[in-house]
Amino acid sequence: METEHSPLAARARIHAALGDPARLAIVDALTLGDASPGEIARALDMPTNLVAHHVKVLTDAGLVARGRSEGDRRRTYLRLQPAALSALAPPPLTGVHRVVFVCTHNSARSQLAAALWKRRTDGDTASAGTRPAPRVHPRAVAVAHRHALDLDPTGTAHVDDVVRDDDLVVAVCDNAHEELTGPVRPRLHWSVPDPVRVDTDEAFEAAYADLADRVDRLAPAASSGDTR
Repeated sequence: METEHSPLAARARIHAALGDPARLAIVDALTLGDASPGEIARALDMPTNLVAHHVKVLTDAGLVARGRSEGDRRRTYLRLQPAALSALAPPPLTGVHRVVFVCTHNSARSQLAAALWKRRTDGDTASAGTRPAPRVHPRAVAVAHRHALDLDPTGTAHVDDVVRDDDLVVAVCDNAHEELTGPVRPRLHWSVPDPVRVDTDEAFEAAYADLADRVDRLAPAASSGDTR
């Protein structure tokens, strides 16, 4: 159970502090430079007593710090704490040595995801299927070619021959996610629609875009692990 001092509770306090438009405006005003409460009040056309209230909330949440002016010692300046904003991101995944993307036939989505991961991170990656096809789907090869991805059209494999105990397994289709209930169990699930069902260039482009966006989101979270 989370306590009031846990990292999750701290993130919740930051989100709550930013949930007011006036406080978000103060944070925006401090993003590129420091300011006194009076300067904030004038810039935002806000009563000074209301600024004081919002600044206290932001300070209690760890978003803003006060510092005494080295010139006029009676004046204080407010400074944004960027580390607090960085803490809003979910905690990173630890112990990631290799990422393995899994789908049913290992002929489209898992292949594209692994190729995207390799290009995005240059990390160790692989792909596999629960019922692998003899080769990669021609439209997957074509979309990879259009986006300059390195993809072997004959390189399909079964999960049992690929996945190791320390892999981060990502199921990129619903069937694989639901089928893998034994020793090989996906840690993450991406519900990417199967482009093979539609079998058009547009469907494969949509799958590519979906996977590229998800890879971009996962890469920073896995960066603390050894992905090489």
